[in-house]
Amino acid sequence: MSNHGVKPINITRWILLLILGLVLESCILALVAGTILARRGDLKLTEGILPQLTRQAAYQSPEDDNSIDQTAIPDNSKPNKRTQTASAARSENITATPIQLSETHQIETPLVWQNPPGGKIVYACFDGEFDQICLMAGDGTHHKQLTNISATNFYPSLSPDGNQIVFSSNRTGIFELYLMDIQGENLIQLTDHLGNLYAPAISPNGNRIVFTLESGGKQDIWVMRSDGNNPHPLTDTGGNIDPTWSPNGEQIAFTSDRNGINQLFTMNSNGNNPRSIDIPTAPKIGGRTSWSPSESKLAFYGGPGGDRNIYLVDLDGRNLLQLTSGGDNLAPSFSPDGLWLAFTSFRDGNNEIYIMVEDGSNQTRLTRSGKSDWQPRWGP
Repeated sequence: MSNHGVKPINITRWILLLILGLVLESCILALVAGTILARRGDLKLTEGILPQLTRQAAYQSPEDDNSIDQTAIPDNSKPNKRTQTASAARSENITATPIQLSETHQIETPLVWQNPPGGKIVYACFDGEFDQICLMAGDGTHHKQLTNISATNFYPSLSPDGNQIVFSSNRTGIFELYLMDIQGENLIQLTDHLGNLYAPAISPNGNRIVFTLESGGKQDIWVMRSDGNNPHPLTDTGGNIDPTWSPNGEQIAFTSDRNGINQLFTMNSNGNNPRSIDIPTAPKIGGRTSWSPSESKLAFYGGPGGDRNIYLVDLDGRNLLQLTSGGDNLAPSFSPDGLWLAFTSFRDGNNEIYIMVEDGSNQTRLTRSGKSDWQPRWGP
């Protein structure tokens, strides 16, 4: 048979073209598949992150919501303006990541807040040998140790403008009162051998300092000018401790055992008209208190040693509200806006500083030093 007029097939060329086509087709298919898988991977990654963020946002404390007695929370079905503000603060929750503190109490991995509390918190921080004075922001950041001396330094409190700190120290062999700025500088000794002095607090107008004086085993409330002049007693019965100013400076709250048991008292700022706050169902009452900015409530702590809790009560002794449950909690202090309370808790086996919303929710740990952090006082 003749093959004239038919162009012979180049087998080698045909095979090469076939291979090239198959390669191009594979590349196109791989590109399409890669794009689809990448998109699926993005979706899967996003789906993996969202639950994690939700879990972080729900984190409050090692005890979580179980630390609150829900039956003690009042009915807020008709919230007033302050209740709405507090609810807004509760809804602005935190996302929390593990916190690691260095030996100098510096946060390395801070809490992440959507709406961080403001102001500053001054507190006593144990350095392994002595209590020192430390300062941090209200959201738990910017920790700084302000004193570094071989002596006890404690009971710190901020001035009304937030620029100075008054505290007690036995660096001279007796507990005297000192004043310094918030950088830990410009130290001034305010007192000289009145006795052992504790729990100083500067009045809202900055003119006076109230404190506890212990001499001969007897403790009473004293007051002096902010420069240390004119110190004089406000009580003389003994057993009177931990005074705190009302926000308007006209009253002082304190704890006294003058009636045989520890009770909360208030008195005029000149020491006149002491009045007990009778709480029929109160636990054994501890020392430090804090006034709400509205001056209608006191925060205090009470209960048996090792199992004390934070409470709120009206000045007439009504509407007692327990805010914590277990962990040995002490020394509450209202934030300047009244939405939060700082306090000390031993719930994790070591005294650390916590904060919570004023109704007891969102209990959040701010310090993790591995040593004792305690006596928080919140200021601007």
